[in-house]
Amino acid sequence: MTERTLVLLRHAKAERPVGTPDIDRPLTARGHGDAAAAGAWLARRDLLPAEVICSPSKRTRQTWHGLALALGSGPEVRYEPMAYGGTASELLDLIRGAAEGAEIVLVVGHNPTISELSVLLDPAAVRDSDGLRTSGLAVHRFEGTWADCEPGKASLAITHTARG
Repeated sequence: MTERTLVLLRHAKAERPVGTPDIDRPLTARGHGDAAAAGAWLARRDLLPAEVICSPSKRTRQTWHGLALALGSGPEVRYEPMAYGGTASELLDLIRGAAEGAEIVLVVGHNPTISELSVLLDPAAVRDSDGLRTSGLAVHRFEGTWADCEPGKASLAITHTARG
C-alpha cells in the first residue's frame, strides 16, 4: 500500500476591511510573510504537494500563492467552493477525489472547518483546543488510496504554526 500525506493549512492572517465581503478579504502584510514561511517549512520537510485543494476566497488564494513561491513546484490546484463554505465531511469528500498518483495533497481552507477536519481524521491526537491558528498546518498520514481516507484513519503526524 502507498502512504498518503494530507497537509491541512488554515489561511494566513487576513484583514477585515469594512464593507468588504468575507470572500474578498485580503491577507495582511504579516499574512503574506507567514504564508511564505509555511511554504519554506513544507519545503524543508520535503512535503511538496502533487495536488492542492483551495478555497476560492481571496485570502486562501493569496496564502497558496505565498506557499507556491517557496515550494517552487507546480501542482494541480483545484479551487473548490465547498472548501469555503462546506463542512468537514464535505471537505473530506473532496479529498477522496484526489488523483491516485498524488502522494501528498494540500488543503488550504478556513476555521472552523479545517480544524474540525483534522479532529475528524484523528480524534485522539493531542492538539490546541482553539484549533489551527492562522498559517497553522496539520500533517496527517495514512495507508491506502485517497478514496480510503476515512474519519479516524489518518493519524496526525505533526502540527506547526508558520510565522514569517
